[in-house]
Amino acid sequence: MIRTKLCDLLGIDYPIIQGGMAWVSTAELVAAVSNAGGLGIIGAGQMPANTLRQEIRKAKKMTNKPFGVNLMLLTPHINELIEVTLEERVPVITTGAGNPGAFIGRFKEIGTKVIPVIPSVALAQRMEKAGVDAVIAEGTESGGHVGELTTMALVPQVVDAVNIPVIAAGGIADGRGIAAALSLGANGVQIGTRFICTTECTVHENWKQKLLTAKDRDTTVTGRTTGHPVRILKNKLSREFDRLEKEGAPVEDLEKLGTGKLHLAAVEGDMNYGSVMAGQIAGLVKDIKPVAEIIKEMVEETEEVIGRLQEVVLQINPV
Repeated sequence: MIRTKLCDLLGIDYPIIQGGMAWVSTAELVAAVSNAGGLGIIGAGQMPANTLRQEIRKAKKMTNKPFGVNLMLLTPHINELIEVTLEERVPVITTGAGNPGAFIGRFKEIGTKVIPVIPSVALAQRMEKAGVDAVIAEGTESGGHVGELTTMALVPQVVDAVNIPVIAAGGIADGRGIAAALSLGANGVQIGTRFICTTECTVHENWKQKLLTAKDRDTTVTGRTTGHPVRILKNKLSREFDRLEKEGAPVEDLEKLGTGKLHLAAVEGDMNYGSVMAGQIAGLVKDIKPVAEIIKEMVEETEEVIGRLQEVVLQINPV
């Protein structure tokens, strides 16, 4: 069994965290991941506070295992969402798009673990000084909001720079990716795109089918000029973004174009003008399976890969 200190920190069986994807990571998916031994994460996104509370309580009814909530700190009503997670005593909080420093202390008081997503060594070090429990080093291969560094380059540098657990994210979809992350020094992985194509994920079926037919070069990054780049599957929306950015359109026009497009994809199933977020590993996703089966396969493949590496080491340096 693959077990790291991240498992002990979070009270989970396997060092696998499901990414907190807005409109995707609902209680159904979250509970399935936690029940299978990983850590499910509700994607709060722009949810109204009452909706987030309902999702948290639904997850509590569906699993007695630890789970978390991802908070996007740029959300206008973020303070309301923070209060809900505090009141509901959510075991784990992951954060993105901002600095969680102002409320880390309040979560620490109730025993909640705080784990920010970071795109650079400097930010990882700042977060460690602020008192977070771990960091998620996310490479540009990931779906959704992305940074500039690749996972392969970012993770080992962050591992060398901090003393808290590092979770690798971006471009990881199977046991081979998990083994690679562990070899870079990570204590675990965060996986998003692969969990979209699961029976428990409630996104529109069109999104799942588009992922199943995606190839290695079918994603693109939109909105770089806005300062908030997002990786999605190529479609009419991405081409319109590309056209406007090349023409030097104002940021306001680009933000207007992107407003509501994630809901359009996830709920309404519009694959032409919806924001179909996906990582560069989309081409590896070939089927739709129950979460438990996917995690079981990931763990077995990770152990198999590690076993093969150990055999190679023995061949090079026989005892």
